[in-house]
Amino acid sequence: MTIEADIEAFREGSRRSLSTAAARNLATTTKSAPQMRGISSRWLLRRLPWVEVSGGTYRVNRRLSLAVGRGRVGFVQTGADDVRIIPETLRELPALRGFGDDALLRELAGRFTAREFRSGEVIVEEGAPIGEVFIVAHGRIERIVTGKYGDQETRGVLADGDHLGDEALLQTDPLWTATFKAATAGTILAISWNSFQELFHRSEELRSHIGEFLATASRKVNSKGEVEVTVAAGHEGEAEIPGTFVDYDLAPREYELAPTQTILRVHSRVADLYNDPMDQIEEQLKLTIQEIRERQEWELLNNRDFGLLHNADYDQRINTWSGPPTPDDMDDLLSMRRGTDLFLAHPKAIAAFFRECTKRGIYPEHAEVDGHRVPAWRGVPIFPSGKIPVTGGQMSSILAMRTGEHRQGVVGLHQTGIPDEYEPGLNVRFMGIDDQAIIKYLVTAYASVAILVQDAVGVLENVHVAAPRS
Repeated sequence: MTIEADIEAFREGSRRSLSTAAARNLATTTKSAPQMRGISSRWLLRRLPWVEVSGGTYRVNRRLSLAVGRGRVGFVQTGADDVRIIPETLRELPALRGFGDDALLRELAGRFTAREFRSGEVIVEEGAPIGEVFIVAHGRIERIVTGKYGDQETRGVLADGDHLGDEALLQTDPLWTATFKAATAGTILAISWNSFQELFHRSEELRSHIGEFLATASRKVNSKGEVEVTVAAGHEGEAEIPGTFVDYDLAPREYELAPTQTILRVHSRVADLYNDPMDQIEEQLKLTIQEIRERQEWELLNNRDFGLLHNADYDQRINTWSGPPTPDDMDDLLSMRRGTDLFLAHPKAIAAFFRECTKRGIYPEHAEVDGHRVPAWRGVPIFPSGKIPVTGGQMSSILAMRTGEHRQGVVGLHQTGIPDEYEPGLNVRFMGIDDQAIIKYLVTAYASVAILVQDAVGVLENVHVAAPRS
């Protein structure tokens, strides 16, 4: 009954007892602790094995590798028909990795010309001489090879930023080893070998750099690009046994613990007078720490310096075959490493995968993890993470990873036992009271993530997550 109804009832002389609205003035209200919607499951923080980093820096020592990864070239679009290469990103081509002449890179980028292609168009034919280098600006191109019995097999998909034709540097008689056919309409940028050779003969620095690249590429390596260790097997008698040694990377990567920080401010009057039945500073800290942990997980995925999405090796990135994530795509992602402990995907990507499974009459299994029933594929649990971006409301990525130091996988990095520690790897430090009687606390969490071996993380890119219109 409302207050207006109470007044009307009294006027009519019908009230015979105290109203609940008046009685509540003498009652103690039962209340909850402050709640927040922004708390997620934070599966990445929960599933990563954490390594203690006592010195604040973690060095990943690896066997010497001579394989130069193939990165993604970047573009800028100034109009509907004006797509240009960002010159510095040409260093993502293996032959130009580490090349220092920015002026020459700008000139080289300016020599690429844009070319439109249609869905179904053959860009190049298998067995034809390589006369151009292509960089995909937009669209999807299938790599098709001739199988053992003459049938055509699709062996991969190229998308934005991928390049083809530069492998001709490693061949004496360069021929296309596959047919490249457009799966969608799009744009490629092309440069002829004659144009590139003109720059090559003109620049002493370019000739020297590519000469070093070719010398390195000629050294013997194993299937993973690591310097070969010579061994003998299957011999008889007194055969001479070869000597060898395992060479190390002379410039191993180091990961520093990255801070996630904020300053919590609480007025002293609030802390003095409004602390019963709940401690105001304690409740403020609880919610602040939750937000810091959320941001910490976001950084482990998206930070450009150490985040998994940006630091996964380009050789461990694949595109979907048709757009939405299919069982075939997930199998391809699994096959890229010797063991996979978990998938991590945006909930929309998981829903899109389930739609594709339903179309095929496949029903993915589930796995029990810490008392939770989570979806799984081939026995590998699929954990949701809303911190994996969905660009344009349509495109996302799916990560697959192997974890743990003993498995040469992905590890989380933190340091415990820090001063004023409140939680492992997180401290709360009193900063004093200012002239406005505001109490300040510095809340800091230190963490990072390291990929021990390149194949520990794989990424399925350009995952179309938008539900089809009915």
